Amino acid sequence: MTIVKAKAQGGEVRRHPLAWMAALVLVSTQLAGCAAALLGTGVAVSTLVATDRRTSGAQLEDQSIEIKASNQLSVALKDTGHYNITSYNRRVLMTGEVVTEQDRLIAEKIVTEIDNVKGVINELAAMPVSSITQRTNDTIVTGRLKAALLDMRISPNTFKVVTERGVVYLLGRVTNTELDMASKAAQAIPGVVKVVRVVEILTPAEQEQLKTSNNKSPS
Repeated sequence: MTIVKAKAQGGEVRRHPLAWMAALVLVSTQLAGCAAALLGTGVAVSTLVATDRRTSGAQLEDQSIEIKASNQLSVALKDTGHYNITSYNRRVLMTGEVVTEQDRLIAEKIVTEIDNVKGVINELAAMPVSSITQRTNDTIVTGRLKAALLDMRISPNTFKVVTERGVVYLLGRVTNTELDMASKAAQAIPGVVKVVRVVEILTPAEQEQLKTSNNKSPS
């Protein structure tokens, strides 16, 4: 099992058919009760907030980046391969498979030049597209990890989770404690071969600000 902290140039956009999204919700619901057994008992953490830690402006820009990237890549690569774009706080993570190494570099150039993109992490692989079985397994891994995070009282919005060919990518604005717990939870899931951490660590001042905001939120 390997844990990698990705060196950033970028962000993330993910395209899921409705069937995958439905499957993920189903898996998350069914496996929520299994998280304690997976991780062991007595593990808990207080979350800072239960909402997305990006500003509303950043969330809108991330959505715009994902749409623009998906559309432009579809045209440039002529809908070949299988690629996912995930944007978090204007940093873009590219995962999946493309036909050639040249396609991989073309995709990176396109996404890098999109307005408001602060950086790109190119995890695309030049190889045959993943099988339906592999994608199903990846969906299950994502669902199990989200269930485990909930069981540890970590808000679902704290991390954005992307799984590709057994590699789990963690994105978010988080504390070191949250990151360590999420990484260990991912490692414990069968089928996970590597954990890549593409995160921003909150400063002590940011953590205090989030705690204050959370305390002011209506219960």
